[in-house]
Amino acid sequence: MPMADVDEMIREIEWEVAATRRYIGKDALSARVMAAMRLVPRDTFMPAGVRQLAYANMPVSIGYGQTVSQPYIVALMTDLLDPQPNDIILEIGTGSGYQAAVLSQLVSKVYSTETIDALADQAAARLQQLSYMNIEVQAGDGYYGWAAHAPYDGIIVTAAAPHIPQPLVDQLKSGARLVLPVGAPYAEQQLMLIEKTSDGTLSMKDILAVVFVPLTGAHHDHPVLLESQ
Repeated sequence: MPMADVDEMIREIEWEVAATRRYIGKDALSARVMAAMRLVPRDTFMPAGVRQLAYANMPVSIGYGQTVSQPYIVALMTDLLDPQPNDIILEIGTGSGYQAAVLSQLVSKVYSTETIDALADQAAARLQQLSYMNIEVQAGDGYYGWAAHAPYDGIIVTAAAPHIPQPLVDQLKSGARLVLPVGAPYAEQQLMLIEKTSDGTLSMKDILAVVFVPLTGAHHDHPVLLESQ
């Protein structure tokens, strides 16, 4: 892992945080999150042909119409989740496994689902090879979460959902956070922070305009979740 490239990536994240502080409501991200961003070798989660772009502050294609999000967005979403050492986290959209690897440095266990079977298989093999032993990957429609291990201390979604998936809300612990982009495919979406309150209602906050690849799967006709506070 070239340290000069990592240092530049961290500087770019810090610059983006400063530039967007009035939207994200903070002047700096968690020191724990930034340390995890330094530790995970981002280039090892990229196809060989694009590894030279690994530490640039931009999304990078990993094939199958999917991307690894830009480092700033990975760091921001991880920070918004507020991960704690004993947490069990669900990630929707494994992709290359990079976001799961970052989370694995911060929590007890990461469960990750990926709709595209080939990406799920590749990510699982890569994570095992790199000795990320507290991550478990499955192929499946992320809209429905992973009920077998629920409830979760936090859920992060790395693709844009057309609305807030009710199954993910159901799988959150009381007081836990859901971080996800919501909106139409390939259009400006809204990164949202959602907290499930003690009585089961939702506290919602719009964070930042973003553009993510869509959350794929057979869920598009489900109704929009309206339970909020």
